[in-house]
Amino acid sequence: MTHSSAAPGEPPGSRPGGSRTTPARAGGPGAPRTGSGGARAGPTGSGRPGGFHTPLSGSGGSGALRRALATAMLADIDRLTDRAVDDIRAHSGTYASGAPVTREDLWEICRDNLLRALEDFGGLAATGGDFEWAARETGRRRAEQGVPLDTVLQAYRRGGRVLWQVMAEYLRIRAGRDSDSRDVELDMASGVWETIDRYSVAMADAYRIAQLELQSRQDTRRVALFEALLDGRADDPAVASAAAAALGVPPVDRYVVVVAAQDPAAPPHPSPVLEAQGMWSYWRPRSGRYAGIVRLPRRDAPAGRAAAAAPLGGSDPATRALLAALRERTGATAGVSPEFDRLSQAGRALRLAEQTLRTLPAGSGEVGVFDDRLAQVLLSGRTDIAERIVTVHLGPVLATGGERAALLTTLRAWLDHGCSASRAAEQLYCHRNTVLNRIGRISELTGRSSESGEARLGWALALRALPYAGLATPPEPAAGEREPEAV
Repeated sequence: MTHSSAAPGEPPGSRPGGSRTTPARAGGPGAPRTGSGGARAGPTGSGRPGGFHTPLSGSGGSGALRRALATAMLADIDRLTDRAVDDIRAHSGTYASGAPVTREDLWEICRDNLLRALEDFGGLAATGGDFEWAARETGRRRAEQGVPLDTVLQAYRRGGRVLWQVMAEYLRIRAGRDSDSRDVELDMASGVWETIDRYSVAMADAYRIAQLELQSRQDTRRVALFEALLDGRADDPAVASAAAAALGVPPVDRYVVVVAAQDPAAPPHPSPVLEAQGMWSYWRPRSGRYAGIVRLPRRDAPAGRAAAAAPLGGSDPATRALLAALRERTGATAGVSPEFDRLSQAGRALRLAEQTLRTLPAGSGEVGVFDDRLAQVLLSGRTDIAERIVTVHLGPVLATGGERAALLTTLRAWLDHGCSASRAAEQLYCHRNTVLNRIGRISELTGRSSESGEARLGWALALRALPYAGLATPPEPAAGEREPEAV
């Protein structure tokens, strides 16, 4: 009977590759236990009700036949093993390939397990430890080797089939076979398949537990390496390589870091949304926010131009899809780093994404790209400089009181539309002359000509600096005027 590679259960202490420990000494942890009436039993906690295993050999009048049958088959154990191994390899590509279980390993483990199965079936003296413990060990080890559970169970069934075929052959030629012995012989089949079922369950339970433990360890390792990337410790090539392997992505590709605020209305992290757009991402909570590394699909870069040299956004479909998904499908307020091509650069990208997020209004659901908010990033960290820029370039405008909101709104629209009074008037739903009059009023208050490139730059910079200057918030725009987006 087979386990993941042959019979159900490995001998206690067996190792992948076929090496085995010696059978447990009497009274040791692997030795058979004795219950009432001297019957052998598995150790407590074997996974069956009561925790003890009652041998099959005592089932009515079939006990003597079972002992005789098991003894006869054990005398030819090597040929039985050859037959089981050949059958398993003929019906399983995994075992036929020799990886992760070689044929030699399969043969040795199969022999050990057939030996214990027959001893258990015939009620013979055990040469090794508890059978169900071996089945549990089989499940644990095959899970660690990555052999699929369905493949393990199929091997159990194939081994059980061979075991029953050989038993049937012995029964057909058994000397002294009486015509009324068929019911007893049928009991043999029931006993074989009960053995297979019982130990298949024990193996599968252990397999699933081991799989959960492995997954937990892998998740812990993945998180630790992800944190190492974001903490800037991936300058060590070994750390970067290990992180790439743990995350399942190449060390060199198209990446960005996204830092999203944990807005109440937003999902915990955007991974499912981005996955639907064909983008891999990995996220973890950090300091009240979610930080994620996003892998972008490769762009079709013009010949002779490095893809990573292009700014994020623009006409690239992948980056447009990323920003659209973050804005429209998550509702999270998020900062996006510049694109980088090596996972080892994730730590620096995290800092830039965090700086970008700090320039966005909390709970706004806006998504900002670092390269698009360079001035805001610079000014948000220096409120003293921001205040001075506003004072120098727009101080007299802010001092106008009730006139202030209309002037600032008009100035934003005018600058946003290339200093075109006509297009600004369309946005503001006012006459072109109204725009010109207000721009003229700003020029008069600040003493700067609206035709001067230096004046326009100063005004645009002051508008960007206004949220970070620590000054009183300007009044709302006048009735009938729309507040255009900030420049």
